[in-house]
Amino acid sequence: MKGVVLAGGLGTRLWPLTKVINKHLLPVGPYPMIYYPIGMLVDAGIGDLMIVTGGNNAGMFLELLGNGCEFGLEHINYTHQATPAGIADALKLVEHFVNRERFVVILGDNVIGGSIREHVEGFARQERGAKVLLAKVDDPSDTGVAVLDDAGRVTKIVEKPKERISDHAVIGVYMYDELVWDILPELRPSGRGELEITDVNNAYLERGLLTADVLACDWGDAGRSPDYLFEASIIARRNKLLSHFELLRRGAG
Repeated sequence: MKGVVLAGGLGTRLWPLTKVINKHLLPVGPYPMIYYPIGMLVDAGIGDLMIVTGGNNAGMFLELLGNGCEFGLEHINYTHQATPAGIADALKLVEHFVNRERFVVILGDNVIGGSIREHVEGFARQERGAKVLLAKVDDPSDTGVAVLDDAGRVTKIVEKPKERISDHAVIGVYMYDELVWDILPELRPSGRGELEITDVNNAYLERGLLTADVLACDWGDAGRSPDYLFEASIIARRNKLLSHFELLRRGAG
């Protein structure tokens, strides 16, 4: 299974912190934001990664991450999204890398206070389709929101609903099989002029091929606002994330 970290966009919600730097290079606790999604993928047993960059100072990712040796990787792949046209649009850039394999996508501003290994392993056992991760939050209005039935199955996903329909946010961790490459060409831009990842997830849902797991640990969207950036730092410190990276660094020292 392959892993994709999406680290593009302009980071306007964190301005002026992002006036001269990509938001995914900002500090979250003791490390740059981008370290956390990479660490989550490595911890889940995924060692073949691609970083989709964009926005300000995209070249700094290569300078910071190099070939990924600090994470125990032999190589990291990079590509560039020239225009921030949506998460689903960014996926088109990784088709050649994924090469019809299953893959896990993580938004580069997601900080999770625990491992996603069990969820990735569950997806690997899934016969086909997609899996999304959910978090129960006080205010999911700025995310995709999932409505669940009594059995915990997703019945619909709405992007940034105007009225409260659920307290389950669809966080930025998505897992897809090869069907995604048939779905993406069918998408049309939303009112924001972007290709929405919610439309991809709903396409799987309409086919009866979407599963969802609810996180049992903390989750933070570090790119949502300066306050959420601070909250993500607390999550990172409280849960002592990136133990894998710490061990590698100590070994190298």
